[in-house]
Amino acid sequence: MLRQESAASYQELSEEVEHGAEHPEPVEEGEVDDDQEDTSSAILPVLDSESAVFLVYQTITDFREKLKHPVMSVSYKEVPLYDAPGIALYPGKAQLLSCKHHYYDHIPPLINPGQPGEIECTTQRINYTDPFTNQTMKHALIVQGPRDVKKRELVFLQFHLNETDQDFSAINYLLFSSFQEFLNSPDKGEFMKDCESSYSSWKFSGGFRTWIKMSLVKTKEDGSETVEFKQETSVVNYIDQRHKPASDQLFFVVFEWKDPFIQKVQDIVTANPWNMIALLCGIFLALFKAADFAKLSVKWMIKIRKRHLKRRSQAMNHIS
Repeated sequence: MLRQESAASYQELSEEVEHGAEHPEPVEEGEVDDDQEDTSSAILPVLDSESAVFLVYQTITDFREKLKHPVMSVSYKEVPLYDAPGIALYPGKAQLLSCKHHYYDHIPPLINPGQPGEIECTTQRINYTDPFTNQTMKHALIVQGPRDVKKRELVFLQFHLNETDQDFSAINYLLFSSFQEFLNSPDKGEFMKDCESSYSSWKFSGGFRTWIKMSLVKTKEDGSETVEFKQETSVVNYIDQRHKPASDQLFFVVFEWKDPFIQKVQDIVTANPWNMIALLCGIFLALFKAADFAKLSVKWMIKIRKRHLKRRSQAMNHIS
C-alpha cells in the first residue's frame, strides 16, 4: 500500500515539475526568501553525512586503541601432580647432611642434628661458569623438587657449615620449572647458565628452618610463554642445644607447593573486527535512510511550494 502511494506521489510530482518547466510563472521578490527557506532543508543530508563520518572515524580509532592495549586475563588450572621442579643450591663451603621427602606437612623430630644422615633425594652436582662474568666458576647442587601436591609432598634439606669468614651466612638457591629437562639436556652447564639468566635467586639463612611454599605462574605474551615462581616464606628459629664453636651453623630448608593451581596470565585483544564491521554497516544504513528521507522531504516541499505559487498566481490574475 505504501509503495503504491509513493509511486503515485512521484508520478504526480514529476508531472507537475514538467508542467512547471513548460509554463513558467512569475515569482515576486518576496517569494525569494521563501525559496531560500526551502533550500535550507538541503543542509540536512550534509549534517547527516558529517555525523556518519565522525562515527566512522571514532569507531576505527577505538578499534585501533583496543589492538594496541590488550586486556590482561588471569586464569587458574588445577593439577593433581606438578612436573618436579629443579632446585639449584649454591652451598659454598656448607655440607649437605640429609635430604628427605615427607608428606602431609609432617617432619619428624631431628635425630643427631649436625651429623650426616640419609640422602633420599635425587641430586646431581654440576660446575659451570658464571653467565654474567664468564670468569667465575660456580658449583651447584641440583635437587629434584616435590611433585604430589594432593599429598602435600615436601623436600626437607639440612646443611652444615663448620667455619666461615663472613659476618652473615646464607645459602643461595634458585628454582627452575623442570628437573627432567635438566636431566635430558645434552649440555647441563649451558642449561644452568640459561636458568640463572632467566630466573630470580633467593637466600635462606643459617640457624633457622626456612619453609618455602611455591606457586607457578605462566605468562603468555607475543606468542612466547615464560614461567615464574612465586614464594611464601616462613622462618622459625632453631634452638641449637649442641656444644659447638660459634662459627658452626646448621641450615634447614623446606620446599613445598602452596596449592594445586597454576596461574596463567595472557593478553586478550578485546577488539573484534566483526563487531566493527557490523557497526559500520549500521552507520551506513542509517546514513542511507536519512539521505533518502531528506530527499523525499525536499521533493514534497517543492511540490507544496509549486502548489502555493500556482494558487497565488491564479489569485493575482483574478485581481488583475
